[in-house]
Amino acid sequence: MSRVFAKPLPTGSLMLLVLFIAVLLSAIGVSCSAHWNRQLLNGLYNELSVRDKAQAEWGRLILEQSTWTAHSRIEGLATYQLKMRTPEPGEVRMVSP
Repeated sequence: MSRVFAKPLPTGSLMLLVLFIAVLLSAIGVSCSAHWNRQLLNGLYNELSVRDKAQAEWGRLILEQSTWTAHSRIEGLATYQLKMRTPEPGEVRMVSP
């Protein structure tokens, strides 16, 4: 009965296997890094969108505040709702300190 022996691996095949595994891990690392970068970039764009909406809302609120505090509006409210008027020159009294 003859025995069959396995041939030994060629020299350098272990090094080739190590390099193959290193290249495979590097490719997976690059893929994961690119995915993570895209997720962060999408998060940044979402936050920039939220910031832009908040700035637009802030601008509208400032405009509304300036409308509500306009001198002509205050004067109209004082005249019609509170029945206030500008005093006549004879009604004005100067008070000394």
